[in-house]
Amino acid sequence: MSETEQKTLPTVAELDARIRRAPYHQWLGISVVGVGDGEIVVELPWREEFVVNAEVGYTHGGILATMVDLVADWAIATKLGRPFPTVDMRVDYHRPAMKGTLTVRGKVIRLGSTFTTAEATVEDASGKLLASGRGTYATSTK
Repeated sequence: MSETEQKTLPTVAELDARIRRAPYHQWLGISVVGVGDGEIVVELPWREEFVVNAEVGYTHGGILATMVDLVADWAIATKLGRPFPTVDMRVDYHRPAMKGTLTVRGKVIRLGSTFTTAEATVEDASGKLLASGRGTYATSTK
């Protein structure tokens, strides 16, 4: 790409349609609500099936880890046009996720030709941090 050419970012609608192609993503009910250069914002509506502790009613950590991985990976797609295989991932849980829509923000940290690092945060409807994580993705695969 020459210096005068500008990379066109995918639109919210374009990424939302692409991300919803996967049956798992359809089941989750996610939707893309924001896109930037190396950044993406996704919303996840709460579902009864997410509950791991019926007495307290909080969401299983696997759902939060899924969202960290998925949204960090799709942040890469805003730069490289598609998601890539996860090589490694770490998630920190800060507080339980209760009922309500979750907002997940992904951001590319380091774009590499072989490996790319991206991170994501999961927030509740009031903006409280529930989980955060970082992943490494194999961007050398074609």
